[in-house]
Amino acid sequence: MNTAEDQQELETMIADYMEKGFLDNIIDMLKYEPGMYGVVARLLRDERLRVRLGAIALIETLKEQGLEITKDIADCLIPLLVHDDPNVRGDTAYAFGIIGQRRHVSSLEGLLGDKDLEVAQTAKESIDYILTNGD
Repeated sequence: MNTAEDQQELETMIADYMEKGFLDNIIDMLKYEPGMYGVVARLLRDERLRVRLGAIALIETLKEQGLEITKDIADCLIPLLVHDDPNVRGDTAYAFGIIGQRRHVSSLEGLLGDKDLEVAQTAKESIDYILTNGD
């Protein structure tokens, strides 16, 4: 049985694995468990810097491997663009730049006027990158 509590425990375990550097294990899990894409959003919301950096590395690696799942992961990240924490908004904007889909430019444009200047700058850089190199 897969309850919300079970899902939360699993996401916490994965975040703990990420903190320990088990990136390859998490990549393999995402390749074979499509229902787990939302865990990337959980990783980007984590208070631990190492976990958030690991989430970015995860997205970069999946993109480098040419895996289309980054498109599905992007859909799970959209709500994070309005998160209360500017670190989460900025990391998410950066992740969208890595994913590089033109369809997300309009979502990123909402961050151009962000009260946190680093978030606004990251959003601008991601938009520029997407418009130059994106799908």
